[in-house]
Amino acid sequence: MVADKAADSTKEESMDVLSSTRTVVKNALERLGYPDEVFELLKEPIRMMTVRIPVRMDDGSIKIFTGYRAQHNDAVGPTKGGVRFHPDVTEKEVKALSIWMSLKAGIVDLPYGGGKGGIICDPREMSFRELEGLSRGYVRAISQIVGPNKDIPAPDVFTNSQIMAWMMDEYSRIDEFNSPGFITGKPIVLGGSHGRESATAKGVTICINEAAKKKGIDVKGARVVIQGFGNAGSFLSKFLYDAGAKIVGISDAYGALHDPDGLDIDYLLDRRDSFGTVTKLFNNTISNKELLELDCDILVPAAVENQITEENAHKIKASIVVEAANGPTTLEATKILTERGILLVPDVLSSAGGVTVSYFEWVQNNQGYYWPEEEIAEKLETIMVKSFNAIFNIAQTRRVDMRLAAYMVGVRKMAEAARFRGWV
Repeated sequence: MVADKAADSTKEESMDVLSSTRTVVKNALERLGYPDEVFELLKEPIRMMTVRIPVRMDDGSIKIFTGYRAQHNDAVGPTKGGVRFHPDVTEKEVKALSIWMSLKAGIVDLPYGGGKGGIICDPREMSFRELEGLSRGYVRAISQIVGPNKDIPAPDVFTNSQIMAWMMDEYSRIDEFNSPGFITGKPIVLGGSHGRESATAKGVTICINEAAKKKGIDVKGARVVIQGFGNAGSFLSKFLYDAGAKIVGISDAYGALHDPDGLDIDYLLDRRDSFGTVTKLFNNTISNKELLELDCDILVPAAVENQITEENAHKIKASIVVEAANGPTTLEATKILTERGILLVPDVLSSAGGVTVSYFEWVQNNQGYYWPEEEIAEKLETIMVKSFNAIFNIAQTRRVDMRLAAYMVGVRKMAEAARFRGWV
């Protein structure tokens, strides 16, 4: 009975994104030889703000929303990270995501620490005017702790360039100065960067290409399954489809589509709605669970967390799993996949394309000089390929899985910056 409870507790921790993140950070720091106080510093954000945002709704009532902003660590530089609008946002999730942002910045060697924000709401049930009020209210609530050299927000789940534009405008009003560098993911006409909208998917695609080389798989003709058809999943599907890959399965929140001969991605993209859903138009759908277990060469979880667990890790048939979502694979499943010889490319590496191009946008805003799309793509490819190979080599030489290797690379810069500052 006691053993069963202990097993349940371990399983629960593996499914808890904050606990599992802390576990890998601790392991990475121990492998690198850092003392316990470094982990004590990095296991929590240095700053966590909870705000209440009143918004007048279209029916005249006032609704109060709860929002969060976590700043994980600013030893390296200003914190950086997205703001998500979602009904399931929690304080614990925002904390974990801010730690992941620190790790991503370390992996691609950016002068940032990690930040993250979120508001508990369902934007799918809100009008354009209500969303604007919420976006501006959030910026007013957190304005004292954010800024171009403090903490730089960006788009995330259910937020986009329009929401970033409202937030930038509100911050500029408060600051009484036009501040395009306060936020990234803006429209091009307001100082946004070419390539930002598709940057996360482009980074994942680069990682898929590098992983395929390691496994001796030709992406042209490879069978690919992509769970999720939102921003990252749809761009990714298009990039791989255009490269000649056979997309045999895709899914959204309502179900999944499967065709062993390959789906017509252009047809599906043409019919998806603004939230990335398309499967409701079809009768012969399968479940997301069935999708993950399809026979394929490359599997890309690009939806939500905890999709590959110890229950289904043994049933995964792909040779390569590349995480495009945050935390789609539990720690126990990571171990199982690695032991089975499946190359798992972790989220903190594969989805770092977004923060990399956000960095490019911030640099362009600061210097007032803007780069063409070809230059953005070239710079992104150079950084992602270098980061992938550095982590792959550490995984091979240290005989650890790719997740732990990525955390070792990601945490080192932050730990060293804190040490040089005299914090630890």
